[in-house]
Amino acid sequence: MSTAELIGGVLVRDIRAVRRELDAYPDEASLWKTTDTIPNAAGTLALHLAGNLRHYVGGLLGGGAYVRDRDAEFSRRGVPRAELIAGLEAAEREVASAMARLTDAQMAAPFPQAVAGKRFSTADMLIHLATHLTYHLGQIDYHRRLVAGNAASIGAVSPSELRTATPAP
Repeated sequence: MSTAELIGGVLVRDIRAVRRELDAYPDEASLWKTTDTIPNAAGTLALHLAGNLRHYVGGLLGGGAYVRDRDAEFSRRGVPRAELIAGLEAAEREVASAMARLTDAQMAAPFPQAVAGKRFSTADMLIHLATHLTYHLGQIDYHRRLVAGNAASIGAVSPSELRTATPAP
């Protein structure tokens, strides 16, 4: 299995975990609650993650037509859960498609766009995108537990969901 397929597997696993988190909120209003110390609601983070992955992976690496509006990711409010999930499902499809086609040579090549004024390899950028996704997934999990008053786990970032996971002898 290629490095791209392994990283793609982590991205898909964590996109699915974000969807499970959104489904675990008791109602749509809870997705948009903020506090003095938590300014980004789960809905905001879901919009941001879908836009980020659709742009960097689906668009730049996969050749998709998605046009990112980063400002809207952080300014839209009250987006229905179904629309948030549809955005994540689109991101999952685009990520899976793009990652399945990346070669080792493409992974070693420079990422097609500078980010934050820097250039780096495609592999390095993809690892960054995976950790960025998981970072925000953790924030969503914490947000859900706090605003919903529910400490139950949704089983995010389970190693049993990794692409190479097999039963132990």
